[in-house]
Amino acid sequence: MKPLFRSTALAVTSLASIAVLTACQDESTTAAPKPATTTGAPAQDGAGSASGAPATTTAPDGTDKTGATEGSGDAEGQETPQDEPGTDKSGYGQVCGSNDVVFAARSETQAGGYILITATAKPGISCSLDGLPVVAFGSDGTEASPAEQSVGDPVALSGSATAYAGVNPKTTKDNTGKELEQIIVSAAADDPAPVSLEVGPIVVDDPIVTNWHTAPQDAVPGNGGAADGS
Repeated sequence: MKPLFRSTALAVTSLASIAVLTACQDESTTAAPKPATTTGAPAQDGAGSASGAPATTTAPDGTDKTGATEGSGDAEGQETPQDEPGTDKSGYGQVCGSNDVVFAARSETQAGGYILITATAKPGISCSLDGLPVVAFGSDGTEASPAEQSVGDPVALSGSATAYAGVNPKTTKDNTGKELEQIIVSAAADDPAPVSLEVGPIVVDDPIVTNWHTAPQDAVPGNGGAADGS
């Protein structure tokens, strides 16, 4: 009877051990934490590329950075393009300087002969000529006096618009004067860039110059200095 009792006892002990091990394994499996589920988190493939909906993330400043709004043009890490510079406007709406315009001169035979000065704006420039041009003669800088009694309205220049002024180089009735072939023209008295224009041989004595005009026929100078309104 002892061997049978010992065998029975060993069998019971083995069954008890198996039961304990099975219970431990079940408890271990039950207690194991389930992997956390991230709402909207993209699954990563082997190459590191994301698939599915974009993950919701929060920036250090607390703002929501979920994806990029379609059409916003302001995705993080990208600069919003600035407006491209437009046409340079620095020469618009100002009083013309000599470097803003192109001067030309030609001799006319009307009214005993005079010099017609024309002025047009350089490309891209829009400005106005005020009053009358400053016209000087010779190395001594003899200046022409106003031929009109009052200063005229400013003449706007842009594109093909042209301003006209007339110069009578000699208003005296005698044979005195100095013979020259150039006149010096500037848009204003303090203009730093006067222009020298070829006019051919002329005799200069007590010269006069008209205001700027929009029509050449209005720029015919008289013969009597500032008091002459013709």
